[in-house]
Amino acid sequence: MTIPNVLTIAGSDSGGGAGIQADLKTFAALRTYGASAITAVTAQNTQGVRAVHQVPPEFITAQIAAVFEDLQIAAVKIGMIGNAEAIEAVASALERVSGVPIVLDPVMVAASGDPLLEAGAEAVLKSRLLPLADVLTPNLPEAARLLGRDRAEEEAAMRDQAEALAALGPKAVLIKGGHGTGDEALDILFDGQDFARFTALRVATKNVHGTGCTLSSAIAALLARGFRLHEAVREAKMYLTSALLEADKLSVGQGAGPLNHFYALWGAAGEG
Repeated sequence: MTIPNVLTIAGSDSGGGAGIQADLKTFAALRTYGASAITAVTAQNTQGVRAVHQVPPEFITAQIAAVFEDLQIAAVKIGMIGNAEAIEAVASALERVSGVPIVLDPVMVAASGDPLLEAGAEAVLKSRLLPLADVLTPNLPEAARLLGRDRAEEEAAMRDQAEALAALGPKAVLIKGGHGTGDEALDILFDGQDFARFTALRVATKNVHGTGCTLSSAIAALLARGFRLHEAVREAKMYLTSALLEADKLSVGQGAGPLNHFYALWGAAGEG
């Protein structure tokens, strides 16, 4: 059996809800094979981040090289990269790769509010990684922070910020509206020429840990399977919404729990 291989370059979440763990679950749920290069190890759970240990840049480089030496990678997802040195290592490694779509989720702050990107690293992120990205997937606070602007509160401002971010180098920008308000969660995609809007009902659940990781990983998996960008975003958003709708069927931790990544498999298997 041959399925596409997808590489995630991100941090590890010891609680299993976000980061590498969420990425690999998403890859598997969407019928792709997941490989990983770990950039940081976090001590965290559903209630917050307790500690972060940065992986040495040379070891990040070694992981990426080992994967590409052996596996035919069809797409790359980049998540948490905690400092400037790690960003340089990832960028240098991926500059040697051609023809592989790269989805960049610019993780800066955990959902709990804990910082995941060291001070001073944003400039390196913008100069080194954004130009390598085929798709940049910031949420509303991340888009505002990358641009040094106020957070977009209306669709017009989301479109303006998506276009401004595209001017920094990525081929396409998807601004996620999960932090917005209203009955619908609106995402805006700018592909370098045109805008597209993707909506879904906003799911009332506290179990939202790893939503950003999951959406960007889903897009990468679907691109690896040959979906066109707009189709990949649409299908990824549908998958994320379903995983959120099913999240309350899990009982994990006492805080913001994870999504139900395997809702289709576990639902088909029945209860218990």
